[in-house]
Amino acid sequence: MYGRTCLDLFAGSGALGFEALSRGAEKVVMVEKNPKVFRALEENIRKLALSNISPYCQDGLEFVTRDKQRYDVIFLDPPFQADLLPKLFEMLPAKLGESGLLYVESGAIITTPAGWEVVKSAKAGQVHYQLLRVQHD
Repeated sequence: MYGRTCLDLFAGSGALGFEALSRGAEKVVMVEKNPKVFRALEENIRKLALSNISPYCQDGLEFVTRDKQRYDVIFLDPPFQADLLPKLFEMLPAKLGESGLLYVESGAIITTPAGWEVVKSAKAGQVHYQLLRVQHD
């Protein structure tokens, strides 16, 4: 299910990206804004000797605005209180490959905007998650 190229936006510990690699992803791009968290992420990448991860210490919205790459899977787990999902839902279709998937986590129920199709939706503990794809008419 994991695509060849994945983006772990708002990576934090990198758990979603590391999981993608363990399940066959060829390359993962990880973006984390917090310098302290980013240093820990880099240290884990170094300890695991993973050459197929490209880490960026950058704001997630800024990264998406400037990045030209398209991804098979995007993992989206922004800070729950930041209310970034509406803006990201607008920006991310252009970053997904034709059959790309978007995995979203949120502390609140996720309202799926027009243009997105829900592949799977559930709740684990306090976290709501959805697997989405862009609707093609």
